[in-house]
Amino acid sequence: MPATDQPMTLQDRIESAMRDAMRARDERRTLTLRMAMSAAHNRQIELGRSLTDEDYVDILSKQVKQRRESIEAFRSGGRDAMAANEEAESAILAEFMPEALSPAELESIVREAISETGASSPADLGKVMGKVVPQTKGRADGKVVSDLVRQLLSA
Repeated sequence: MPATDQPMTLQDRIESAMRDAMRARDERRTLTLRMAMSAAHNRQIELGRSLTDEDYVDILSKQVKQRRESIEAFRSGGRDAMAANEEAESAILAEFMPEALSPAELESIVREAISETGASSPADLGKVMGKVVPQTKGRADGKVVSDLVRQLLSA
């Protein structure tokens, strides 16, 4: 592969990691990355264009969220082995996600959005979320963000 000045895209990183996993005969990692690439391919067909890193982050976020929901369902059903499998897959996908925001960073972003929008009550939740979500996409759970916005607007 010729050396270029361009950094590796998220797609390149995932494809490279999948090839490495195949060489290492790591079945779980290979399968998990293959599923992510398949979801990305389907999304690319749906959109009719090449995917950006942001698109890949959205896809990975959805996959991680699905696994979190599965983990909860398996745990409540007493299927700990299945939950452990989902946790392992979630950890593999999380490697390719942007670094998560700390609670302090998230609160700072939310407080800034509240002051910029002039929000003063829980009725302004939508306004604030519209400002916060693009900044936290892929870096914070939407439910956590929503709960924090609601809590700060109620205070």
